[in-house]
Order: sequence, then C-alpha cells, then structure tokens
Amino acid sequence: MSLSRITVSMVHAFVLCCCLAGAGVAQDLRVIDGNGKGTSVTLAELDDMTQQAVTTSTIWTDGVATYSGVSLLALLKAQGIDAGAVKLVALNDYAVTIPIAELEEEVPILASRRDGAPMPVRDKGPYWLIYPFDASQDYQTETIYARSIWQVSEIRHLP
Repeated sequence: MSLSRITVSMVHAFVLCCCLAGAGVAQDLRVIDGNGKGTSVTLAELDDMTQQAVTTSTIWTDGVATYSGVSLLALLKAQGIDAGAVKLVALNDYAVTIPIAELEEEVPILASRRDGAPMPVRDKGPYWLIYPFDASQDYQTETIYARSIWQVSEIRHLP
C-alpha cells in the first residue's frame, strides 16, 4: 500500500471518528478508584440507575432545559466510593476536584440527556455535571460554575 493510500485511510478514519463524536455517539465513562483500578461505565448502565431531572437555565446555554442523568453521589456509591474527593476530567483535559462531603443526594447530576435527547460532544456531552442553578443562589457561585464541567470522560477517586 502506498503512503498516499495510508494517509487517505488515516484521514478517513479521523473524519469518521469526528463525525461519530459530533453525532452524539455515547461514550463510556471511565471511573478510576483510589487504587488506580479503572472501570468503564456505559450509558446503558447509567440509564439503569435511578435517574434525576433538573430543569434550569445555565450561563452557557439559551433558555431553560431539562437535564437528566444520575446523581454524582449515587454513581460514586455504586462504584464503592464514599469518602475523599473526586476529580472529573473532560475530553479536553479540563478538570475539577470536588470533595465528596459537599455532594448532595440528588444533585449535582451527571446529565446524559438534555430535554430527553443524548447530548453530543459538540453540545457539552456526552456527560455534563449539572446543578439546579435556578433553584437557589447557593448554586450561582463561581465555585459551582467552575465545577459544572461538561464533556466529562473520566472520574478519578482521590482518597
């Protein structure tokens, strides 16, 4: 196979990956425990968990939308994580650290859907940590806004 054919094949593969990501193809969420052991959690597995919904506006989007997904605390407990802190990492390597003691039972949620539809990467998906911003001024702080990470791809436990 010639170099030009290899290059064309690589370009086609890259374009296909970009199209799939942009089209909202669900990606697995990587959860890494305090010992460095990683687990992949699929969208179907997240869907099997108790779902929460938050109807709110955000400072990054227009209007009000309903976001649904699992509470971050419930997901962590299901993974055997209940103390310390977690570091959420986005596809672009942006990361936030949140003490587990500061999480509530039902919020924030790791939203996988906006208005019932999966969120594509280009629209802050596949997973976005959402707080009920409109519910209280307590959720309208720089700390909460900074923690509202989108395009989440990994959660790391920091014991």
